[in-house]
Amino acid sequence: MNKQLEHSFVTQLEENQNIVHKICRLYTNDSDAHNDLFQEITIQLWRAYPKFRGDSKFSTWMYRVALNTAITLYRKSKRSIKTQDYEGVSFKISSVPYDDTAEQQLKLMYSAVKDLNDIDKALVFLYLEDKNYREISETLGITEVNARVKMNRIKEKLRTIINP
Repeated sequence: MNKQLEHSFVTQLEENQNIVHKICRLYTNDSDAHNDLFQEITIQLWRAYPKFRGDSKFSTWMYRVALNTAITLYRKSKRSIKTQDYEGVSFKISSVPYDDTAEQQLKLMYSAVKDLNDIDKALVFLYLEDKNYREISETLGITEVNARVKMNRIKEKLRTIINP
């Protein structure tokens, strides 16, 4: 790959890496699994980047690739995320340590969300990221109406989980 493409990818990944950290937090239970999933998502993003046409925002595309990677690995490994080596990546990405202090108040919510199925988790995640229903529907590949209906049902389910 050319250096310009590589530079563009690294810059956009560094600017949006908290998206990946949040997805990793949602689909893993410890820091080792978090780091492994982060690495695997980064590899999948890099592999898919040459096909990114810019039809949507980079962050929307990144959500889709990252969520699909997390869901696929989660389903395959049943909570044990395995990664693969990828020797072809020669660049270094500076990692900013993930600071979740602002999200401590959401701990109970995250716990409840982990009890949801994979697609519902992804929908809640995007909703909590203040994505509108159009962006959610584009990212998950469902209709906007379906996203709204599912979200209303999920909200009721979460209320039941948090306040039995």
